[in-house]
Amino acid sequence: MDQLRSVLGLFLLMALAWTLSTNRRAVPWRVVIWGTMFQIVVGIFVFLLPVGGPFFLAVNKIVFSLLDSASAGTQFLFGRLALPPGTANEQGETSLGFFLAFQALPTLVFFASLVGLLYHLGIMQLLIRGFSRIFTALMGISGAESLAASSNIFVGVESALAIRPYLERMTRSELCTVLTAGMATVASTVMGLYVTLLGDVFPNIAGHLVSASVLSAPAAVVMSKLLVPEDGRPETAGKNVAPVSERASNWIEATINGAASGLRLVAGVAALLLAFLGLVHLVDQIVGGLGGLVNTRAGWSVDWSLSSLLGYAFYPLTWILGVATGDVGACARLIGERTILTEVPAYQELASLMAGGGISARSAVITAYALCGFAHVPSLAIFVGGISALAPSRTKDLASLGFRGLLAAILATLMTGAVAGAFVSGDTILGMK
Repeated sequence: MDQLRSVLGLFLLMALAWTLSTNRRAVPWRVVIWGTMFQIVVGIFVFLLPVGGPFFLAVNKIVFSLLDSASAGTQFLFGRLALPPGTANEQGETSLGFFLAFQALPTLVFFASLVGLLYHLGIMQLLIRGFSRIFTALMGISGAESLAASSNIFVGVESALAIRPYLERMTRSELCTVLTAGMATVASTVMGLYVTLLGDVFPNIAGHLVSASVLSAPAAVVMSKLLVPEDGRPETAGKNVAPVSERASNWIEATINGAASGLRLVAGVAALLLAFLGLVHLVDQIVGGLGGLVNTRAGWSVDWSLSSLLGYAFYPLTWILGVATGDVGACARLIGERTILTEVPAYQELASLMAGGGISARSAVITAYALCGFAHVPSLAIFVGGISALAPSRTKDLASLGFRGLLAAILATLMTGAVAGAFVSGDTILGMK
């Protein structure tokens, strides 16, 4: 029954996007149908086919091996502070507990450096072009849109550099797709961070996050085209375009450049967490104080914190994802937190819920998929500002499309969660037993 609810939720989410469309008559149904079919095929491969499970378990093992490599540098720099909880180093020193700044954030530098090296070797471009060709052929979207969506499977806001020559002349619908794809997906550079947060309680999380990243790209295109259908003629319609990238002179320079980018990313993530966690706490104090007066006068017992209020708002959307009925409130709260606080605190709280047995295995898998994306207010400023810097003449269009792009991204990540819910079960090889 829960799986049927997920299937129903998949179509209800698309129906909601269609209801809010700027032009319901112009919706490109080819994009919607083939984009949805692509996700279903990926879901079947991951969760049902005998070869799919072992493949993603192998990916899971590779990611954890990379994290072990990343920990060598962090332990050298930070000593016991870098040891994960419950572990000890070669000197017999035990962990002092979990520290986000010393155990999770430094992995961004390692993964950014690795991605830079893969770009230099041409491996990343090959993967991006492969997905781009599939998206163009199946969904019939422009080559520039396909390239943006496929790039975001692997990288973050820097994916806009791959389509920089086309940004100035893109239609509004294309720009919305670029924004949505950026906010609905996650960069491979931060995937290691999520794995670090959840790895102890969710051993196969890396395979799931890779699956979620692939699923979210077509979901972003579907939701973007439902909300802002194409009403112009894209310059790269029906064409396959190659990604634009600056190649380093050698592998050492590529590694150095990647590490420098990772360091900037660490600083950016840390700054956002410091700022938004503090601001939300301030707002919670104000709203909580006013809400307390309302509770006293009306005899209510409502939790007036922002995360709780957003949890109430996301409750029906979380229910249709197919999570266990008793877990809907907790999962909705996490999705609400992600919307304003970024996905990092949400994944931390998900790990705590799982460690304490406060959420079922099925609900945990669905929520992990639904949280996997930059679909939050902080990233809205990052993507609108970053892309505007590359295409100054389109700043007004990007600013006006920003919140629609964010809405499309939120719906896309929920769609990814619904796809996972349609297939995940207790005996799934990637599931938690």
